[in-house]
This record gives sequence, C-alpha cells and structure tokens, in this order.
Amino acid sequence: RAGRWCHRSAKGPPPAMALRAASGSPATAGPFPELCVFDLDACLWDKEMFEMGSIPDESNVVLGDLNGKGEGVVGVMSGMDKISLHRGALVALQGHAEGRFPGMKIAVASSADTPFAEKVGRATLRLLEVIPGVTVWDLLTRDWDGRDVNQIGRQPPLSSNKAQTHFPRLREATGVRYDKMLFFDDCNWGDHCGMVSAGCKESNGRGVVAVRTPTGLNESAWLQGLASYAK
Repeated sequence: RAGRWCHRSAKGPPPAMALRAASGSPATAGPFPELCVFDLDACLWDKEMFEMGSIPDESNVVLGDLNGKGEGVVGVMSGMDKISLHRGALVALQGHAEGRFPGMKIAVASSADTPFAEKVGRATLRLLEVIPGVTVWDLLTRDWDGRDVNQIGRQPPLSSNKAQTHFPRLREATGVRYDKMLFFDDCNWGDHCGMVSAGCKESNGRGVVAVRTPTGLNESAWLQGLASYAK
C-alpha cells in the first residue's frame, strides 16, 4: 500500500502499552549479542542525513503498512526526500520489540557529518515507527531505562573514526564487552566494520562482529549477522 503523507495528531497507544502488546512472540535461536549496534545513513535507513534539506517534525510523517503489524509512520519527509527504514532494519527492530532476541539491547553509532545532520537523524529516530505507536527512539531508550547511550555525529568527543571514539564510548556507557557486540554499517564512505573489528577487542583477542551492508540493511544481512555472531 502506498504511504500517505500527512500530519499525525494521534500516535495511537503509548509506547509501553504497544510494546507489551507486541511481546510474547517465540524467540529465535541464539546465542544473541548483548548489544547490537546500527549505523544510520544508508544502513538502518535509506538516506544520508547531510543531504537532507530540513529537520523533520510530526507534520512530515508518511503513514503506511508496518510489515503487517498495522498502520504507522513508515517514512519521514525532509524537504522533498522521504527517509525510510530498510526492510531488514524494520524486521530486526520489530523482532527486538517482540522479544525474539533474549538478552539483546540496541544502540546506534553514526558519524553524521555535521551538527545539522545529527539533528536530522535524531528527529527522524523519534518519528519513524517500528510497530504502531512505538518509534525507533522508544526502543533505543527502553533498553537503557530512558538513558541515551547512542553515539551520533563526529563533533568532539566523537570523531569520524568509530573504532577510536564511538565504540569505546558505547562500551563505557553500556558496560557491554566488545566481544558481545554485533555491528552493521554500510561502509560506503570508509571501512568502519574493518576498523572496529580490528581496533575494538578484548584481552582474549575477540572483538566486535561486524557486517557490511553496502546496499542497506536487508533481511539476508540481518540473518547473516546473527549467524556470524552465534558461531
């Protein structure tokens, strides 16, 4: 069904209620990472934030079908551009909302180019929905009791090198070891996966399991990542 661009005045049930309704689905086979980290631009979603024209708000949402879970925000307009989650990202986040990956929490690590790009990204996270009434941001903060552990941007203390700044800060903020992390990144502007895998290791020599998603996070890449971590 084609999306409808409109102002959404009512967001449906509160996030906590919607998440309770989504829970109870059978778990997928593990073991699962304790922390799954997503890049944003061209990985979790289909656009580059530095190319967007404006910071979106609730008047810029596009409604449509959320992968059979009901109607919700499937897109966000920034100027003439629509920002949408990649299919695999939506599947992954829906599974997480439904409790299919026991013990796993999520976070994002994005080297957004400018403060404006960071603002566009953060606004979009608060608007795009995973299931009706539950945004990506709701999931990101639910996992950490309302804390924002996400590392977005490249302004100090962050940088363009995720291995040197984003992941050490994630490890400190979450308490999760590198060898308990799974990371997805498009790597189209630099080999973040290679740098993080090589530079973020524990004393046992094991580190972050990283998966490149050059065409965005599709379902096969998501399943590949889970399988690679479980080995």
